[in-house]
Amino acid sequence: MEGLSSALTVLTAMITPAVLISACGTMILSTSARLGRVVDRVRALSDKLEELAAVEGRIELLDERRAVIFSQLDKLTSRARILQRSMTIFYTALGIFVATSVAIGIVAVTSTRYSWIPVVVALFGAGFLFYGSMLLIFEARLALTTIHIEMDFIWRFTKHFAPREIVEQYKPHHVHFRKHE
Repeated sequence: MEGLSSALTVLTAMITPAVLISACGTMILSTSARLGRVVDRVRALSDKLEELAAVEGRIELLDERRAVIFSQLDKLTSRARILQRSMTIFYTALGIFVATSVAIGIVAVTSTRYSWIPVVVALFGAGFLFYGSMLLIFEARLALTTIHIEMDFIWRFTKHFAPREIVEQYKPHHVHFRKHE
């Protein structure tokens, strides 16, 4: 009975990293979807910029439109790089958690003298998972910046065409983390 108990303990310990492996998989899937949306947005903005470059007639606020698109493309480039780095980090964490599970099995079969190895390996994996999560926080902040750039332009564009009495009724909403014009 003692052999069965010890085998179950080892199996339980080997399965424990599976929760973290699952977490990494979820983060990879989420990050991949975010990266896909960034790529789609870059393509749409590139097409729009190309259309604006071919315009010979007069379009209201043409230079400002181009500047907004250029600014968004700059931010989207940074976002894509951060997301790619995050995915690399999450894949690394995934591999480390698999290695943790394998290390638990090897230590159980060979000797308990090296039982600290799976713990250290798991801590490295947790560190990578944490770092990847921090990168996603920075990326989310950058995503919010691009939304603010676009919304600010839409607000200015709308004020350009709306009757003055309507424009004067609405004051810009103040957001605590942004610069105000």
